[in-house]
Amino acid sequence: MNVSIVGGSGYTGGELLRLLLRHPKVDVAQVTSDSMAGKPVVRAHPNLRRLTDLRFTPHSDLDPCDLLFLAMPHGRGMDRIPEFLARAGKVIDLSADFRLKDPGLYRTYYEVDHPHPELLAKSVYGLPEVHREQIRDATLVSGPGCIATAAILALHPLAATGLIHRDRVVVDAKTGSSAGGSDGGLAAAHAERSGVMRAYAPANHRHTAEIEQETGLRVALSCHAIEAVRGILATCHTFLEETITEKDLWRIYREAYGKEPFVRIVKEASGLYRLPEPKILAGTNFCDVGFVLDEHAGRVVTIAALDNLMKGAAGNAVQSMNLMAGYPETMGLEFVGLHPV
Repeated sequence: MNVSIVGGSGYTGGELLRLLLRHPKVDVAQVTSDSMAGKPVVRAHPNLRRLTDLRFTPHSDLDPCDLLFLAMPHGRGMDRIPEFLARAGKVIDLSADFRLKDPGLYRTYYEVDHPHPELLAKSVYGLPEVHREQIRDATLVSGPGCIATAAILALHPLAATGLIHRDRVVVDAKTGSSAGGSDGGLAAAHAERSGVMRAYAPANHRHTAEIEQETGLRVALSCHAIEAVRGILATCHTFLEETITEKDLWRIYREAYGKEPFVRIVKEASGLYRLPEPKILAGTNFCDVGFVLDEHAGRVVTIAALDNLMKGAAGNAVQSMNLMAGYPETMGLEFVGLHPV
């Protein structure tokens, strides 16, 4: 397939390019960026030196291709999506522009009126573990948010059982600095970020809408910035409607994820990494999910860890591309991570 990336100068665009350049079934035709037009892509992504001679092209010079990745900031692709769909047979949008089915939620969470609400119903929420068959046949796939991905994968098996209070779910998420993008502003500066454990969104984070849409739960989401470059750790507190055992939890999560190529159940009796930890997932497309039964409080604590640029963005998008193209789902995503790092 010939694929192109629109908005390829940021962290997510660079991660897409890293994966696609090594994908055995893909040729990268173009990478666009108005701000860096004419410059080599390795100027923005030095880890790709000697792997490609591509140069950034202006958005206006985008040629037709088989599949198009949109890696632009939220809101930048809404108006142009008919043009993008006309230039490519299939589109994967990594922004939030087509994630939500209810157009009214864009006014609530993004302070915009969606210009193409008719396409929201046609887009597929691009989380293969939940919407695999729909992704296979889709022409427009919307990649999930990184925090939303972790929270949904942690909660989805329990949400399907009816064992938990559906309106009493708390998600505490911690995120590395790369989730803010390459233009993260003052909050991403080393002097401000170093050493922090900052509650930057105690309530009303945008990913709340995605988590509720995909799980059917009412969610209270709080987000914290920590001193890490990559990684999401979502700790989810759910409260039980009836008594269950750890054996029940193992059955629920094994049934949900036992055959999933990129979700691992991590719950061990001892060791530093007995529960999910983002550090060892850097560069991988895995989401590690674990759980703890708290009988004292009548709750289940579910924990999910992932690399926000991989399973939380570019890796998940390539996984969706593989499904859309009929390739093996794991193709190009085989990196297993490093330890120690």
